[in-house]
Amino acid sequence: MPIAPALKTVHTDLVALDAMSVSELAAKYYEVFREESRSRNKAYLRKKVAWRIQELAEGGLSDRAKRRIEELAADAPIRQRPPRETPTASDQPPRDPRLPKPGTILRKAHGGSEHLVTVHADDFEFRGKRHTSLSSIAKVITGTNWNGLVFFGLAKRGAKTTEAA
Repeated sequence: MPIAPALKTVHTDLVALDAMSVSELAAKYYEVFREESRSRNKAYLRKKVAWRIQELAEGGLSDRAKRRIEELAADAPIRQRPPRETPTASDQPPRDPRLPKPGTILRKAHGGSEHLVTVHADDFEFRGKRHTSLSSIAKVITGTNWNGLVFFGLAKRGAKTTEAA
């Protein structure tokens, strides 16, 4: 069965979209929608233009389908992204319960010397320098990567630990 000439044109137009640049797709978008596109996303433009070409050639949705959409839209929840809020102190994750209270001094014997770490509310102090994690201090001491909680004896090796500090 031969393909109708109108469908050949639609097929040709759809195939041509694959070879178009973003600028060409934006121009084609304007041609079929009669408005500028707000997007410069190639895949999005290609899909929207292809849909519109097919809609113009085949007539789009029936009146019955449009009425049904109107009925359903009245009950549909509105999808909007809430505005981004700046994080506050209460948005911060809770302090890891395995960490000792601020002011505690952790002692670790390694390499023939004793290493002292002072626990602060938001970080740790080792040799007068602040560190954001016990793991970074363990690396300074040993020269290798360690889980800081395990190294300082605050968690057991092999236990599921997530270091929040």
